[in-house]
Amino acid sequence: MEIASRCSQTDHLVIIGNGMASQRLLDALVHHPKRPSRITVVGEEPVPAYNRILLSPLLAGELAPEALTLQDASWYADNDVTLILGDRVTAIDRERRLLITHRGNTLRYDRLVLATGSRPALPAVPGITLDGVHTFRDLRDVSALEAIARQGGNAVVIGGGLLGLEAAEGLRKRGGRALTVSVLQRSHRLMNRQLDTTAAQLLEATLRERGILIETGASLAALEDNGHGEVQSVTLSDGRKLPADSVIVAAGITPNAELGQQSGLVCDRAIVVDGHLTTSDAHIHALGECCQFEQHTYGLVEPIWRQVDVLAAVLCGETPAAYQEAPTATKLKVSGVSLFAFGPTEAAAKHEELRYQDPETGDYCRLLLQQGRLVGAVLYGDTRHGPWYFEQALAATDLTACRHLLLFGATDAQTALDAHLDTSSPSLSLPREAA
Repeated sequence: MEIASRCSQTDHLVIIGNGMASQRLLDALVHHPKRPSRITVVGEEPVPAYNRILLSPLLAGELAPEALTLQDASWYADNDVTLILGDRVTAIDRERRLLITHRGNTLRYDRLVLATGSRPALPAVPGITLDGVHTFRDLRDVSALEAIARQGGNAVVIGGGLLGLEAAEGLRKRGGRALTVSVLQRSHRLMNRQLDTTAAQLLEATLRERGILIETGASLAALEDNGHGEVQSVTLSDGRKLPADSVIVAAGITPNAELGQQSGLVCDRAIVVDGHLTTSDAHIHALGECCQFEQHTYGLVEPIWRQVDVLAAVLCGETPAAYQEAPTATKLKVSGVSLFAFGPTEAAAKHEELRYQDPETGDYCRLLLQQGRLVGAVLYGDTRHGPWYFEQALAATDLTACRHLLLFGATDAQTALDAHLDTSSPSLSLPREAA
């Protein structure tokens, strides 16, 4: 690849963004014998990279803030990485390979990585800019939500996906009886991209039992002003009004692609990259939630980690295999409930459907097969066998021989499958005369 052939240990690599993707890239680079000798990271937040996945238990009071830190400031110094915090890059001069920051500083680069992440998507409804409207994305948001929990009243969460449900559960735990928490979900079921109807209903029932109010099929129309620039209620498209002293928006993300757009890089929904995470400028790469590969943008860590592997090799002068999309399974713990899912959320006419549900434990398993091969699964509660199911789906294994055991988990099904393979394989024993 052209950019790889120009790489040397004297290059100055600048990474814009100090989030999880950026830190994962740094972890890969600093241990490589051909790492760039000069690495600078510019982060807008005032603290080093931290694990955003753990914001929910932090909000719930189950973790201390330091438990989220991926590497403290001394790690960067120990690994010859210059860390600039509390500043943001406002312009890229591609011709001079120069960056300008909000504080007026300038940085020259030989190679540049845009790892600017994403921001919460805000619905285009009246009142969205009122005081009392919050998002759930970073440590500052957690501090704001902790204050909401202490004050009590009515909190309305917009979005019934993973982030919205985690925000609602964290608020419930932190606020106690003084706080009423409601969740509005536009779809007719929670987590509609991961769960089928039954699993979503089980999750909804669990959250309702804990005291969270759930409104599915609820489309937000407006946020109402109390006359002082503060939110006081939400109005739904069917005309209903719900009291709201605070509103937390957790309804999707928007890639932070503005730097790429302003500097003239090819952009679509995000900054467009090729299979080596290179943008339309051979000296600039993009990684993670701010980038777009083919028609795909990103919000889960698994594909981003695979992007990191490719980009780290490129930045160290190698020519790795190009990044490719791959099937992924979703393994989550939502409000303490374990979930595992992959493939279609609903069965089609071509699918054979297997189901198991235990009313006592609350466990649920639904498998989708097509011509004897597993193409989808939803597990709720007991997810131990999820990785085995996913492995069989990736391998397109014909599971006809153990179909009757699939719902009982991996151990018995694998034993039956192995036995079938043994009996169906031709004998490899030598003829008696040759023994």
